[in-house]
Amino acid sequence: MSSTSTHPDDPHYVQRTGWLRAAVLGANDGIVSVSSLILGVAAATPEPRAILVAGVAALVAGAMSMAAGEYISVSSQRDSEQADIKREQEALSLTPEAELAAIYQSRGLSAETAAIVARELSAHDPLAAHVRDELGLSDHLAARPLQAALASGATFSVAAAIPVIAAFFAPPSAIILSVLIVSVLSLAILGALGAKAGAAPIVPAVLRVLGWGIFAMAITAAVGWLFGVSV
Repeated sequence: MSSTSTHPDDPHYVQRTGWLRAAVLGANDGIVSVSSLILGVAAATPEPRAILVAGVAALVAGAMSMAAGEYISVSSQRDSEQADIKREQEALSLTPEAELAAIYQSRGLSAETAAIVARELSAHDPLAAHVRDELGLSDHLAARPLQAALASGATFSVAAAIPVIAAFFAPPSAIILSVLIVSVLSLAILGALGAKAGAAPIVPAVLRVLGWGIFAMAITAAVGWLFGVSV
């Protein structure tokens, strides 16, 4: 199922979706979850040590959880893909060309042309043709559990360290404001970088990341404040 670009000077960014999705998810979750936790704890108690311990614990636990979660979920996706490929391989002996011809005809080819294309592709690599055109699978979109786990865990750790460092260096009276400012700036940068890596519009991506991130941090800080004043 290998693919060769007809214009290598202008690559298809869809080939990055496997690791890019996991990386953006990990980084976004790292910033939002850890900064939200720090803001919640800081709103409940002004004790810097408790805030830092909570932040570091969230960083470690979150990174492990993200990596394990990505590996398990993407492994499930890969298992489903492999099961479908196995079924296609077993069905090749029945009607290897008829299904392909029907697919190509449904996409606009005439019955004669569809039959010719199906026959020639089947002569070259029938399984690859069925996997690509019937299942919609290809090498650059195939599930890669280890890649997703490493990308998600690494970016979570790096991103989550940002609010922890901000809380560490901020004076006790300014922890909430410092973490909030640093986290918002980091989310904006993350949205821009993610859009840039995928060649997508930057402004909508930044607004989307900022909107949900600020919402999550505000809710968590509010919960921390409520518990803080009730104790």
